[in-house]
Amino acid sequence: MKKILRILYQPYKFFIYAPLLVVDTAVCGFILLLLSFVVRPKTASIMAIIWARVIGLMTPMRLKVTGRENIDTKQSYVIAANHQSLYDIPVLYGWLGIDFKWVMKQELRKIPIIGICCERLGHIIIDRSNTASAVRSINEAKDKIVNGTSVVFFPEGTRSMDGKLIRFKKGAFKFAIDLGIPILPVTIKGTRDIIPNKTMNLFPGKAEMIIHEPVDVSQYEDGSIKNLMEKVKGVIGEGLR
Repeated sequence: MKKILRILYQPYKFFIYAPLLVVDTAVCGFILLLLSFVVRPKTASIMAIIWARVIGLMTPMRLKVTGRENIDTKQSYVIAANHQSLYDIPVLYGWLGIDFKWVMKQELRKIPIIGICCERLGHIIIDRSNTASAVRSINEAKDKIVNGTSVVFFPEGTRSMDGKLIRFKKGAFKFAIDLGIPILPVTIKGTRDIIPNKTMNLFPGKAEMIIHEPVDVSQYEDGSIKNLMEKVKGVIGEGLR
């Protein structure tokens, strides 16, 4: 039955969803750019939320969110989320409910509309081929993570092929320790069934986002960063189970 439904979904995906996605991105991106010149990036980011929610409606995608009570909107966080699919991005944008910056690779800056919008919103663009430049970009971005503005990391560094957590990288945890701000673990489930990794085989589905209790980093330092990584990985992994 699911194979039949996938076949029936293809005309919608190519002839309705794809054109509407282009329109959604172009319109929201254009308005965001205009707003970014007259209001704060935090206010302009409302268009990113609208963009993401329109994507969820068009797919369609049903999302269950739990743990909102764990968020203090006046507190800045290092948000650490697992990464299963391209669909994780609209899920976080549309439903997390926090003003945040992305840490994104330089190549994404070249994407029409999306690249310039990310730059105007103040996202952290790094050159992963140049370690010194990447570190400098992240250090310069630390001043932005204040007054309830947070930063999102995918600690795995890439999308998981099978949905299971892969090895975490240190960047997010070093950032949190340096700034002395808590880590907010987030578990995302179901998005890999909506868009599997390394494909564009979109299909409607259900997803879930679990916002866990923040992890205090005050008791950690560079020498114990691996303990912090394992603690956060365990919390996110528990959500997957």
